[in-house]
Amino acid sequence: LATGWGNGAGAAWALSPGGCRLVQSTATCNGRWLNSVPTNLQDELEELLLDNNTIRVLGNASVLPYQKLRYLSLSKNRLELIEPGAFLGSQGLHVLSLADNLLFTNYSVTAAAFSALPALRKLDLAGNCLSEDMVSVLLWNLSSLESLSVARNLIMRLDSSTFTNLTQLLELNLEKNYIFEIDQAFEGLQKLQRLNMAYNYIPCIAEFDLTQLRVLNISNNAIEWFLAVESNDLFELEVLDLSHNQLLFFPVLPRHNKLRSLLLKDNKLSFYQRLANAMSLANATVQFLLTYGNSTNITTVSLWDEICHSNLSSLQLLDMSQNRVWYLPEGFLVKMPSLTHLKLNQNCMEMFHVPEGNPLAMLTDLDLSQNRLSELRVDLPAGAVPNLQLFNLSTNRLTVLPAGFFTHTKKITTVDLSHNQVDLCPLQAVLGKGENLPCVDIRGITTLTHVSLAGCGLQGLGSHPFQGTPLKHLDLSDNQKVLSGGLGWLQDLNLTLQVLSLRNTNLSSSVVDIDFSGFQSLICLDLSGNSLITFPAALGILKLHTLDLRDNCLPALPQDVIWTPLGKSLREVYLSRNPYNCCLLGWWDSLQRVERLHVRDGQEVTCRYDSRTVSARALPENIIKDCQWRTADLVLLYLALALPTCLTFLVVFVIIFLTFKQKLLKMVKSQCGLSSPY
Repeated sequence: LATGWGNGAGAAWALSPGGCRLVQSTATCNGRWLNSVPTNLQDELEELLLDNNTIRVLGNASVLPYQKLRYLSLSKNRLELIEPGAFLGSQGLHVLSLADNLLFTNYSVTAAAFSALPALRKLDLAGNCLSEDMVSVLLWNLSSLESLSVARNLIMRLDSSTFTNLTQLLELNLEKNYIFEIDQAFEGLQKLQRLNMAYNYIPCIAEFDLTQLRVLNISNNAIEWFLAVESNDLFELEVLDLSHNQLLFFPVLPRHNKLRSLLLKDNKLSFYQRLANAMSLANATVQFLLTYGNSTNITTVSLWDEICHSNLSSLQLLDMSQNRVWYLPEGFLVKMPSLTHLKLNQNCMEMFHVPEGNPLAMLTDLDLSQNRLSELRVDLPAGAVPNLQLFNLSTNRLTVLPAGFFTHTKKITTVDLSHNQVDLCPLQAVLGKGENLPCVDIRGITTLTHVSLAGCGLQGLGSHPFQGTPLKHLDLSDNQKVLSGGLGWLQDLNLTLQVLSLRNTNLSSSVVDIDFSGFQSLICLDLSGNSLITFPAALGILKLHTLDLRDNCLPALPQDVIWTPLGKSLREVYLSRNPYNCCLLGWWDSLQRVERLHVRDGQEVTCRYDSRTVSARALPENIIKDCQWRTADLVLLYLALALPTCLTFLVVFVIIFLTFKQKLLKMVKSQCGLSSPY
């Protein structure tokens, strides 16, 4: 019997003869290849974990010794049968996990065993190949259940008989089944608060009337419309996830609700008041044909008017990304005064308008990226977004933002303008020397710390474009001419800039003398995707933590790079996809010996030897020896070239000296003015 201390809190544990780990009243026997429940554990056991074993049958006496058992997990076994008397001694069991077994084989016998569990609160039957009829039989006597999972089974249809008697159920997980029809299946679940039906085949939700439900997840289905029942009752619904469906219309929500999060990502949703033929659709309607058995109802819904009657005053998160929205109806945002996160990215919008009345006064995160925006219209100051912190406008067609827009955003920290044809306003525009310039002015925004201007076609920037803005992160990648005038226009960021990306900015040996020395706060620098053929000497004095040199033309790095301030501060570096010389890898060996430094793409670093490309980490022995010989041969070659030259100069000197010896001696004597003694 082995003993020890675990959990970091002085909890004693012991190892039983069967290999189970005992910690106080918990036994962990996972992955022990057990084919039966161990009987030699302590009688006071309250939790027993038997996951990942090979148990096929839970017999009548299997858990009989453990009268105080509260938690039993048998997930991922080969369980086919639970005998009727298996739980007679465990009537206090609260949690039972039987996921990923084979309970479909003897489900009726197993159901009889469940009838001896009057205190069971949580049951997991996921992954047991159960049909809806089998589930109904298994749950018949489990009226005490509060949480149930029948995910990953073979359920196709739900009706009023499926969950009979589960009057205490609070949470139900039905995800990853084959459900395509629901007929009054949840009417008896008066306390149900959380319902997960994601990853099924549900085509629509009509007459939704679960007033007590708080969280509903029906994502990843085939839903084309969502219709709540017309009622003045208050719905407790707080989270509705309809993402990854086939929605054609904005969902018809309960008139009175407590919605905080509405997730509509990845649908076919659009608004239809404005069509290409300019026909007025103010009173246009759509009819839904609802069929139950032999009865048929026709529900008529206005394309937009019905949404206006829904109370969305508590909505905080609205995600409509990846849809077909090309405009927002008038008054749409006014209905959401509490909205803090609005995601409209990956749609077809050409203009975004923030009207008067300050409808987005609480908004902190606005994502309009990957649209077709050519105009951003804000009725200032009444339409200002004072609490906006994150603003994503990337990948649009913008050339300008509303004048003074950022003046009214008192908390803005991050702006992404990448992949727009925008320019930064020059100083003369701010001083009144330029009129109507199509540019973006981000000077004097004291809260702004992150800006992305990647792929904006920036070139020839004027002086001080960031004056008074303490940026920490700046992305200038994919701007081919942004460095044509050096880095002088970034001088206002010398003390604050920490992360700078110059990826794919046409940085080459001709502009390699760009001075980085002023950026003493810089800790992360991206120079990848350029044409560097020599290591920029100015980097040696920086104290970077991260440096990216991928996709350049570097044959080698300086041998003494690890002894510079850069080498002493560097924590991670990216070096792959450069044409390194296999015979000049002394710097590579030096980097490998620095313990604190991680070459994140070390497996991808290669070098060239003749016409071959080999891994720098696994250089073949024959190449190493050949490189040594080549180095030695090069020294001998230099000696061989230098020796004849030296000998030639020596012979010439001797000949000249002997030829003019007498004249030279007389000249020396005449200069010294002394007679020689005899």
